[in-house]
Amino acid sequence: MSVNILVVDDEESITDLVEVYLKSENYNVCKFYTGKEALECIAKVPLDLAILDVMLPDIDGFSICQKIREKYFFPIIMLTAKVEDIDKIMGLTLGADDYITKPFNPLELVARVKTQLRRYTKYNINEAQDDYEESNNEYDFEGLVINKNSHKCTLYGKQLSLTPTEFSILWHLCENRGKVVSMEELFEAVWGEKYLDNNNTVMAYVARLREKMNEPSRKPKFIKTVWGVGYTIE
Repeated sequence: MSVNILVVDDEESITDLVEVYLKSENYNVCKFYTGKEALECIAKVPLDLAILDVMLPDIDGFSICQKIREKYFFPIIMLTAKVEDIDKIMGLTLGADDYITKPFNPLELVARVKTQLRRYTKYNINEAQDDYEESNNEYDFEGLVINKNSHKCTLYGKQLSLTPTEFSILWHLCENRGKVVSMEELFEAVWGEKYLDNNNTVMAYVARLREKMNEPSRKPKFIKTVWGVGYTIE
């Protein structure tokens, strides 16, 4: 089965290099140097993943990310020359799944692409599966229902539109209901990578989950913060 990957960066040397490495893994690459061309591609081509540069000459990568998330759930990896945490948090809050800073090792980018595609493929397979052994793969409490087999989550009867990463975070917290899950444990369980100090990725995702659940940050009903430790669902 072919995999279509969108690559957008106004630095042609970077875009062309990424294309070479991705094609060596037998991925189909749709490469563009402007945001306008990328948006036109998104509307026409069934994509499996997008790699977006933040700084583009016409439409910035954050805006493209936001536009994608209005309709699609395929993984998004942001590229940027900036290292400020605020840029990373903004991208993750808008729905990006990963973030890599220039200059980067193309092999590292390919590894991250594979990780995101594995998660996305698993998500789609589970979407199509019947609810086999549903009782062991579903949590239902206080109006929140999350099912691992169907990868669906509802809150008070209304389905939440969660990305695979957001679903994985919420599932892990529900699976450890009543326990405090550290940010380190949560990051390593969901991303499968070693947690580094000052990593705000988990914090950004929890903020986005709360927003989708209409949870007040100060007095949330479901995902509660244990300051200095992590998060818990009681």
